[in-house]
Amino acid sequence: MSDAKALFRATKRKRRKDPGQAELMELPEHRKPRPPRRKHDAYLTTQTSAVRALLAVDGDRIRALGSIWDPACGAGDMVRVFRAEGVPTCASDLVDRGCPDSWQADFFTCLRSRAPALITNPPFNLINSKGRGLWLKHCLSLPDWRYMALLLSWNWPAGRQNGLGRMLDTQPFSYALLMRFRIDFTGEGDPPNQHAWFVWDRDDPRAFDGSHPEPSFRFLDRLDARQKEIAC
Repeated sequence: MSDAKALFRATKRKRRKDPGQAELMELPEHRKPRPPRRKHDAYLTTQTSAVRALLAVDGDRIRALGSIWDPACGAGDMVRVFRAEGVPTCASDLVDRGCPDSWQADFFTCLRSRAPALITNPPFNLINSKGRGLWLKHCLSLPDWRYMALLLSWNWPAGRQNGLGRMLDTQPFSYALLMRFRIDFTGEGDPPNQHAWFVWDRDDPRAFDGSHPEPSFRFLDRLDARQKEIAC
């Protein structure tokens, strides 16, 4: 049997190495480099469809509260919509980005809300789990607001590290409005991920311990309070 195996090995045809294949395997791997994060994590959208859709579904609640504060107003694209709809809106930001009638302020130095409705697109690096949810923690500690809506990535609540998960377990949002359309935060076209408004309403508390209903989820289409629904 051993002689037969030796004969088989001797007569077995050896594969020739393809020099071209070897050269291909030695080629360096090319990947599209990730652009660096913007200063102050400023990813602001000039598209107003998100805020118009929010007003279409929660406009009555927001108007009843009387006024809005946007503490990360950027260039004021959202602020202009609120003001055009007749809702008094004060605006601030860490950096002056050209928002009309706004002031410069570090949000973390503000010890109270400037309006009963707090609506903003917060800096993601300060509200995600890597940033320990510091922005959210400060928001929840502020008195004087009744309604808060934060524009964030839809998968944002999945982050559980560094205390964010516990914060959302103990002080959950009232409901999330999942956008069934996309908005552009980079100026390079529609992003691949979805976004949502996460809404805390202190007159509609939620909990996971049975003391209140659990947070709810609703779909949000490209609505406009001026003409109700626009085709996507």
